[in-house]
Amino acid sequence: YSKNLSMLTTKKIMNVVVTGGAGFIGSHIVEYLVGRGDEVTVIDNLHTGKKENLQTVMDKINFIQTDIQDFDVLKNIMKDTEGVFHEAALASVQESFSKSEQYHNVNVKGTENILKLAREFGFKVVYASSSSVYGNPSTIPIKEDAVKKAINPYAQTKIDDEILAEKYSKYGVDVIGLRYFNVYGERQSKNYAGVIKLFLELIQNHKSPIINGDGSQTRDFVYVKDVVRANIMAFESNVKNAFINIGTGNQISILELANEIIKSSEFSLKPCHRNALEGDVHASQADISLARNLLSWQPEIKLKNWLKETVSNLTKYEISSE
Repeated sequence: YSKNLSMLTTKKIMNVVVTGGAGFIGSHIVEYLVGRGDEVTVIDNLHTGKKENLQTVMDKINFIQTDIQDFDVLKNIMKDTEGVFHEAALASVQESFSKSEQYHNVNVKGTENILKLAREFGFKVVYASSSSVYGNPSTIPIKEDAVKKAINPYAQTKIDDEILAEKYSKYGVDVIGLRYFNVYGERQSKNYAGVIKLFLELIQNHKSPIINGDGSQTRDFVYVKDVVRANIMAFESNVKNAFINIGTGNQISILELANEIIKSSEFSLKPCHRNALEGDVHASQADISLARNLLSWQPEIKLKNWLKETVSNLTKYEISSE
C-alpha cells in the first residue's frame, strides 16, 4: 500500500466489520485494516468470495461464514462494532437477469439488515454502491446528481440500496455510498465485471482478447487500492451521508484496452469480437470532484502503467484461472 494510505490517520478503529471480506475489494480493505492493527471481523458466505483471498491475514481476523440475509446472526456480530464496510453483494450483470429475485434479496434486503442494525447500535456504514445506477447517462463525465436509471436488475438493486440509505439517514444513520466505477487489480474475480482479468488470462495463454460488441464502449477503470483508500477516508471523514463517485475521471474504450494489453505483451495478436451483451452500459466516466472536495481523495495508480508492469510479468500477480 502507498505511504499515503499508511499515513491516513492517527485515529485507531478498534473494532470493525467487513461484509464480503473474502471477495475482491473486501479482502483488500481487510488487509489494510489488519495492517494498521484494527480488530476485524469478516462476514462472507463464500458464494463468490474465497478464503485464499485472506490467506495473509486469516490468523489475525475473526472470520464468520454467514449470509447478510441472516438478521439475527448479524445482530450478534455487529452489536459491538464501531463501523461496517459493506462490500457483500451479488455483482454479475448478466446473471442478474435470470436471478433477479435472488439479487434483490441479497443486495437490497441484506443491505437493509445492516442499516437497521446501524440505526440500533449507532455505527457508521460505508458501502459499495455502483456507477451502474446511472445507466446510459446523457452527459459524460457523470456527476453524482445525474439521473439514475437502471438498465439491468443488478443496477436496480444498487438504486434500491441508495433509496434505503437516504431513508435510514433520516433516522440518524451515518451511511456513505461509494459509487465504484470499474475496479481492477489483484484477486479480481470474473464475477466482478472482470474484463481486464479476462483479457490478461487470454494473453497469458497467447490468445486474443475477446470483445463483446465493437469495443467502442468506454469505461473508467480505478485501481482496487485506490478504492480501499476511498473507503477508509470516507469512514474517517466528518461526512455523515453522501453518495460519491469513485473512479479516475478518465475513460478508455474496450478496444483500446485490448490493444494496450496486446502492445504490452509484444505478441502478434488482434482482438476478436462477438455479440454485445444485454444490459451493457455504453459509456462510463466519473466526475470525481466531489470525492476530492469531500474526502480529499484522488486516485494514484494509472491503468496503463499497471497494465504494462502486470503484462510484462504476469506471474507476479494473482491472475488466477477461476
